[in-house]
Amino acid sequence: MPSSSRRPSRLPQSLALALAVLLTVPQFARAQDRANPYGEWRFQSADSWGTRYSPVDQINANNFGDLEVAWVWQANNYGPEVDYQFKSTPTYIDGILYTVAGQRRTVAAIDPATGETLWTYREPNTTRWERSMRQNYGKGVAYGEIDGRGVIFYTSPAFFLHALDAKTGRHIEGFGARVPLEGFPQTGVVDLLVDLLDDWAPWEAWDQPYDPDFGIPRELGFITTSSPPIVVNGTVVVGNSAEQGYNQTRIENVPGDILAYDVSTGDFKWKFHVIPRPGEVGHETWLNDAWQTTGDVSSWAPMSADQERGIVYIPTNPPTIDYFGGFRPGNNLFGTSVIALNAETGERVWHFQTVHNDQWNYDIPNVPIIVDLDVDGRAVSAVVQTSKTGMIYAFDRESGEPIWPIEEKPVVQTVVPGNWTAETQPIPTRPESAEPFGLPEKDVIDFTPEMHAEALEIISRYQVGGPFMPRLYDDHSTGFEDNIRCYGGLNITNPATLDPSTGILYMASARRCSGGSVAVGIEADDPANPRTTGTTISQWVAGPGGGMGTVQGLPIHKPPYSRLSAFDMNTGERLWWIPVGDAPQAARDHPALQDADLSRMGSGALSIQMVAGDLLYATEGSSGPAVLNAFDKRTGMQVGEVELPSPGQYGMMTYMHEGQQHVVVQVGRPGRLVALRLPG
Repeated sequence: MPSSSRRPSRLPQSLALALAVLLTVPQFARAQDRANPYGEWRFQSADSWGTRYSPVDQINANNFGDLEVAWVWQANNYGPEVDYQFKSTPTYIDGILYTVAGQRRTVAAIDPATGETLWTYREPNTTRWERSMRQNYGKGVAYGEIDGRGVIFYTSPAFFLHALDAKTGRHIEGFGARVPLEGFPQTGVVDLLVDLLDDWAPWEAWDQPYDPDFGIPRELGFITTSSPPIVVNGTVVVGNSAEQGYNQTRIENVPGDILAYDVSTGDFKWKFHVIPRPGEVGHETWLNDAWQTTGDVSSWAPMSADQERGIVYIPTNPPTIDYFGGFRPGNNLFGTSVIALNAETGERVWHFQTVHNDQWNYDIPNVPIIVDLDVDGRAVSAVVQTSKTGMIYAFDRESGEPIWPIEEKPVVQTVVPGNWTAETQPIPTRPESAEPFGLPEKDVIDFTPEMHAEALEIISRYQVGGPFMPRLYDDHSTGFEDNIRCYGGLNITNPATLDPSTGILYMASARRCSGGSVAVGIEADDPANPRTTGTTISQWVAGPGGGMGTVQGLPIHKPPYSRLSAFDMNTGERLWWIPVGDAPQAARDHPALQDADLSRMGSGALSIQMVAGDLLYATEGSSGPAVLNAFDKRTGMQVGEVELPSPGQYGMMTYMHEGQQHVVVQVGRPGRLVALRLPG
């Protein structure tokens, strides 16, 4: 496919600064052990460090435009609606490509040269699979070795751990225990529910026989998985996920404790309580004895690991439920936190909570990214956590000490009767957030004086602030129509990438201003809704969303509407940014903007990206054009564009197979994997 000339190359701001900084950046790539051999992509996020980076550079700025489609793999062969929920990033290990697809999360091994399916495995049907709310959300598989034999580990929507021979797809003999259900193999499987429920007081009080087909009674909760486990030396660490908090109306759920198993035998090794019990660190952050019944804290996003230090890094999500925390007062550790655990023992090494008593659905959606930095001439072994709020947290990965100060700042408090909000929230001093907080007048749309005046009149009706504005309720008396949160970060479908050879983080973001209310729980509760678990209806639950609307069809804030930024994590400085996509049609057609420069406006969509060699690869989101872009990773200058069969989505990766570099992009409608390579 020839490179398109759909838009001119873009020269980003602060180019001279970016080049000057890069000349002084130490080159770490050769010294780092990220458990990923050259040319492979062994982890969901490329390597053990979660970087989404590859040093492979056969494809470069000079030949990128020559890329052509090598093969297409049809994920929609494995179940319906895959185009919407197909979220697996393939892995390339020892000459074979692996992925999961479909509502049954079928595991597939693929010939990386031709796209031919080599083998598949599909778990037998169970009632707990039928009840799963994350059936299509599988994000990939994990890899480990038993006596030199390659093993694929994956977790199913029904919450089983499987160990499969990487070459044949057959279950590993001697791993795990027999599952007493029809169709399951004699070996090679672990029923994760058994260890999750063990010693959990609500389960012990239930005092009913365990049903491996049905799983957890709805009155107690439900758990599933979405991201793959991670293998850290001799341990398989397993995360989990629950239903989205905005779908829940009842306060009880099972905690998503972190589980670990012996990589060779499947024997249970340890469990980390994500809701601390009496005597454990963080127990005092749960007031009103809410720790006994509240659940939902889990690690649904991918994990990372420092293999040399034997530390696994866990990102977590909020407790039950979203938008109301009155029944669970306190900061609620380890909700919405980064947790560093000893992978061998499960002991806590350190933790940092990014949101206290999270009532905003600010779960950490991205893998904690490990990197070696040079900060003020000092070598720092770091871990970087991006977020939905756009804040970027950087820590020493051994001690958990922030690299730059993180300050507790006062925030607006709730006025909802019976609710509880934390007085302060942690705000990093560096780097700056991906998008500004709030909406000061200097950031309000001003293409014309009339637009600006109209926007200010609209804004005057609302209380506008940053990401921690609490929701209101119908009969509030604040004098404002709604509380509005203005901020911008990323989500699971738009992960960040970090180049370990330079220490530069690439992160997509779009400024959003949104509001919403809470509703009376007893009026909103639907007893027949399988998405909500527990028995006690919350006083308040998620109500209608809200916002300030637009000004003549345009966002109320100034552009850019979306952008891709490069942050030098050695200094904490934003080096440059480039817009994601072209200006939206409403802006291009607006009569007042016919003479305006819209080249850096952005479309409002978020990009999906990775770094390979000297190139930053990026699509323009699932609603954008069907193209793959390449940029110079140092400057942000666009160097090429090639067409795709349809818009790119979550999964993107690269590998070297038989001397040829391939780039695989996940595309939608229907769900497919598209492999690109150079001719010949």
